Amino acid sequence: MPKMKTHKGMAKRIKITATGKMLRRKAFRNHLLSGKQTSLKRTYVKEFEVSAGDAGNIKKMLKGYK
Repeated sequence: MPKMKTHKGMAKRIKITATGKMLRRKAFRNHLLSGKQTSLKRTYVKEFEVSAGDAGNIKKMLKGYK
């Protein structure tokens, strides 16, 4: 049986904390920022926990990742 390989694109986007939480960035922060409210842009700076529905798929993609 071959080893499970880490999905490198997902590994670059998800950060796993010491307690096992998976953190992600929010979308819509790259360009066209002049038309967005300042308070909205501030919320894009924070990292958010991955939703429960997506967590299973992400764990499968990061099998070989520590």
